[in-house]
Amino acid sequence: MLVSAKEMLTKAKEGHYAVGQFNINNLEWTKAILLTAQELNSPVILGVSEGAGKYMAGYKTVVGMVNGMLEELNITVPVALHLDHGSYEGAKKCIEAGFSSVMFDGSHYPIEENIAKTKELVAICNEKGLSIEAEVGSIGGEEDGVIGAGECADPNECKMIADLGVTMLAAGIGNIHGKYPDNWAGLSFETLDAVQQKTGTMPLVLHGGTGIPEDMIKKAISLGVSKINVNTECQLAFADATRKYIEAGKDLEGKGFDPRKLLAPGFEAIKATVKEKMELFGSVNKA
Repeated sequence: MLVSAKEMLTKAKEGHYAVGQFNINNLEWTKAILLTAQELNSPVILGVSEGAGKYMAGYKTVVGMVNGMLEELNITVPVALHLDHGSYEGAKKCIEAGFSSVMFDGSHYPIEENIAKTKELVAICNEKGLSIEAEVGSIGGEEDGVIGAGECADPNECKMIADLGVTMLAAGIGNIHGKYPDNWAGLSFETLDAVQQKTGTMPLVLHGGTGIPEDMIKKAISLGVSKINVNTECQLAFADATRKYIEAGKDLEGKGFDPRKLLAPGFEAIKATVKEKMELFGSVNKA
């Protein structure tokens, strides 16, 4: 049964570890992540972007697939199904479809509008027992002509959004989605520390977990990050394993073209990546 991310993240914050959000793109992705979480006895958050939801034929299809797998694979660890970087409309659709958690990303709105929309969604989620993640607008980044630095949030705005009763908060601390450029300045622990001081026990979220050095990840967790999002790294691992399989001509041997065989190396690569991350985040045996 799907659960809200609230309890798993509250425990993570108290225990100084983080729960991974691994984005799903299809059946292989979902199955690999769920099996790894069960094997490692780790809580897990399945992230679905609006684009991925559309690709998988809609949110109801995703909910049906995930719920079916929880039952058929006997998954007993806590699993949250979470909308990633959702629009206001997208969040409402996911709530209707049966997601257990949503993110409303109002960071591109003026702070007043972000507050108004977040407030409304918090009320709906509270009523239904779902968790909700909010994101706070950024300062810095390319607007100041600084290329290669990630964006940093304003700690006071973070407090304004945290006070609305959201479950978790994503604040820019110099992180970037996708691959990091060579001239990346690193995470701003000053920003993270300032945000944590203003938001107290609220679990903080680190987006763009791919490519951040391990020592930085560990330091971020020690400063209150309780949820870390991973997407690109699983995609790269899957693509790499699939490429090797085809370049070795394995799809031409016997029934190597069968999708179950063709996608198996990529599936195993996702499992290995997720395992590595869960060990790094400290969520193993925390279910």
